[in-house]
Amino acid sequence: MGLNIVVCVKNTPSTLSVEVDSSTGQVKTEGLLFAINPLDEYAVEEAVRIKERVPGSTVTVLTLGSEADQAVLREALSRGCDSAVLLTGPELLGGDTYATSQALAAAIRKLSGQKPVHLALFGKNTNDGNSGVVAGQTAAWLDWPCVISVKKIESIDESAALVWRMMEDGIDKIKLQLPAAIGTIKEINEPRLPSLRGKMAAKKAAITKWTAADLGFKPESKARIARSSPPPHRPAGQRLEGGTPEELARRLVDALLERKLLS
Repeated sequence: MGLNIVVCVKNTPSTLSVEVDSSTGQVKTEGLLFAINPLDEYAVEEAVRIKERVPGSTVTVLTLGSEADQAVLREALSRGCDSAVLLTGPELLGGDTYATSQALAAAIRKLSGQKPVHLALFGKNTNDGNSGVVAGQTAAWLDWPCVISVKKIESIDESAALVWRMMEDGIDKIKLQLPAAIGTIKEINEPRLPSLRGKMAAKKAAITKWTAADLGFKPESKARIARSSPPPHRPAGQRLEGGTPEELARRLVDALLERKLLS
């Protein structure tokens, strides 16, 4: 029968040079280039690799956003995903991770009604909000087990998966009963580039669009971003020049001691 996999992705700024409007405290999005969230690329690649090694498997790519965010779905389709779903509409846009995970869980539940979903894959975090909690929150709404920071899926079938979870002091091997959610890290694989055939097929592919009404629920945010601000500029560093290497080393140690960076 194979596995039915859902991979959740996000369209995020493709540059770190993001400006904030000083008068409104909101991020300036006009003219900003967007692309698939970098860590989501590894989740997409892992979903496609599982499909390739487990016969009969399918991959659906899922995102929440505006009409413009269809681009990230087509990118995932060009890399080997089979179908795509866009969650959109004013009720779904602009929510926090609580509301976002609600919507993703509702969509996965709807997809499961059509064909049982075995696995939901996520990137570890996004490069905009950087919360790293959406995989766990979505799993909680679904009442599924969840493991994040996964660097390897050693084996998987329709009932269970054996995964390697990266920890600060080593690696945990965990057996997960499916259905489950997994958050991947970049060590898990090397994302492929889309083929020309894949790009052409993705360009023509139909994308399913669901609103909050289609999902049968009203999202509720628990937090609101009142104001954003860029990180403070770093002060210029201090250069130690002149003298022998021994003298420079002593001056460096004295400077570190003065700043209480050494004890």
